[in-house]
Amino acid sequence: MNLALFDLDHTLLPIDSDYEWGQFLVRIGAVDAAEFARRNDEFFAQYQAGTLDPVEYLEFSLGTLASFPQDRLKAMQQQYMAEVVQPAIRPAARALLQKHIDAGDLVAIVTATNHFVTAPIAKALGVEHLIAAMPEVDADGKLTGKLVGTPTQGAGKITHTKAWLAKMDKTLEDFDTVHFYSDSHNDLPLMSIVSHPVATNPNAALKTHATAQGWPLIDLFND
Repeated sequence: MNLALFDLDHTLLPIDSDYEWGQFLVRIGAVDAAEFARRNDEFFAQYQAGTLDPVEYLEFSLGTLASFPQDRLKAMQQQYMAEVVQPAIRPAARALLQKHIDAGDLVAIVTATNHFVTAPIAKALGVEHLIAAMPEVDADGKLTGKLVGTPTQGAGKITHTKAWLAKMDKTLEDFDTVHFYSDSHNDLPLMSIVSHPVATNPNAALKTHATAQGWPLIDLFND
């Protein structure tokens, strides 16, 4: 069996699902538009610059989620999927995922974005396994606004991927081939330890590194 790992934002989707969720909340009037948009833009700029504190950002994002009742969260999640995510899904991304699924590979999305935002996206893409930042919930299942464990970002993707595999009594070394598809240099830690890293719609920093390393480069959004 082979293993195929995928980043999500700007890799399988031509959008940043976390950022767009924030923009969606502003658009529907669920949050204070000026203040939320300011914070959201600041965090996004930090992410692009590689200076983002992932815990600070995740707890800002999860704290926003925790302010809503569960039934409203579910309704907003469904509206967001219909209006923002579903129209963004590209045929080439679906086809690449399906190629690995049809080959019998173990397929997982490994994303720094939180599980609340990404779980319905993984389902829409037909991917059973999702490794994402986990929000804490209380005894009633309500989000508390806190993060469980460490962020699934940078080297954290290695930690969480290995922990996920360990639950199945597997390691990365158990697979003949391990692909990891990503657009970002932030994912170089995990890309550097798999057998088949693939720079997918890469940003400038990753494109430069991938070219120097002789890694394949693909574009899923040029359709």
